Amino acid sequence: IMSRLNLACAIAILAVLLSGSCFASRKLLVFLIDGFRYDYMDDLQNLPGFKEIMDNGVKVDYMTPDFPSLSYPNYYSLMTGRYCEVHQMTGNYMWDQGSLKEFLIGINPDSRLPMWWDGSEPIWVTMQKLGKKVFMYYWPGCEVEILGVRPSFCEEYVYNPTERNLTDSIERALDGLRSGRADMAAVYYEKIDVEGHHYGPMSSQVKTAVQRLDNAFQVLNQNIKDKNLSDELNVIMFSDHGMTEIKWMEKVIELVTYINMSDVVKMMDRGPVVSLWPKQAKYEEVYRALSSVRNMNVYRRNQVPDRFHYKGGKFVSSLTLVADPGWFITESKSKLPFWQNSSSPEPQGWQHGWHGYDNEFVDMRGFFLAQGPDFKRNVRAAPIRAVDVYNLMCRTLGILPLPNNGSWSRVEYLLSGSVGLAWPSPLRALGLLALVLSLQA
Repeated sequence: IMSRLNLACAIAILAVLLSGSCFASRKLLVFLIDGFRYDYMDDLQNLPGFKEIMDNGVKVDYMTPDFPSLSYPNYYSLMTGRYCEVHQMTGNYMWDQGSLKEFLIGINPDSRLPMWWDGSEPIWVTMQKLGKKVFMYYWPGCEVEILGVRPSFCEEYVYNPTERNLTDSIERALDGLRSGRADMAAVYYEKIDVEGHHYGPMSSQVKTAVQRLDNAFQVLNQNIKDKNLSDELNVIMFSDHGMTEIKWMEKVIELVTYINMSDVVKMMDRGPVVSLWPKQAKYEEVYRALSSVRNMNVYRRNQVPDRFHYKGGKFVSSLTLVADPGWFITESKSKLPFWQNSSSPEPQGWQHGWHGYDNEFVDMRGFFLAQGPDFKRNVRAAPIRAVDVYNLMCRTLGILPLPNNGSWSRVEYLLSGSVGLAWPSPLRALGLLALVLSLQA
């Protein structure tokens, strides 16, 4: 009888440890604020919503995005804890040379094909697989079936959701979490990024957008108190990248000046990072011509710096062009639209801010804030990286993380009490099983 009991006990221990259900878990509300540079919240005297979160929680000095410091690659790095070459989402615009399919910043029908998304499992898919419910609001990709799974609820992405969309989604997310209909909710907000692109990161328009976001966070803080969620809800907020000023008429690299574009089979994206697939017979000629261009590096696929964690991606092009900070690569200026500013008689560049540059460039840094019962209070911490956030989310949700590239040592300090202790690994779980089996033998 004892032998059977010990065996049953061992199996139960193993099942619990490997399922991740052995950890105390609380509800989690996540905010992804697109394009919010790490220093946008420096003026705390005029940002009481941000200040209250910082006083009640943790703030890192800055968060380094993955390369390229673009949106879709970092959406997935944040939610999988893996580098771009591992999760395969290597750009906002991608091309599959085999099928000739394109990913166009998620807006074309082919962008929903599994080939782009199934390279890694994001945290909301893991949650759903474990029988937990995830509600997502305007989050790019929540409408896609990833590894056969969708979130319990998805308010599909629309370009530049309004402030009313934001405040409504906050209210609905909190209601879902409070009622138990959701275990995790995730809200995406794009306004900061849009204003940064159009007017530049130091513009009055960006400052106004940050102020209005702060107003929404003041409402969030009050709602958490009013709904008695302070002791059971963790809130994590972060951005995917920062933003830098670009001098539109001064710092543009036009590829037609250096190469014949008919020698290129495919070009994807424009800006700081451009992907080129030259014709095989013209590859060396194109490479040599672009190698002489100032303010830009051109990399053969196997020459992309290892620190970018990029070249192993299956959608990476045979030549990758990376501009120096502040420079912009395009086929030709004539291919780009211009916009008219009512205060200026001259047509202006269609953008005054951009991102996507070397991820170590200071202006590409994002932010990270968190508050709730599992986090320390009024703590300022050292920088982290985008791939580190996943482990924190898993810990607060009480699930074991999948293998990832994040560093637990960079983030464990942010957590309070026993929640910061290391997870039992699968190997440790097997060791415990072996111990119990040896005892019953």
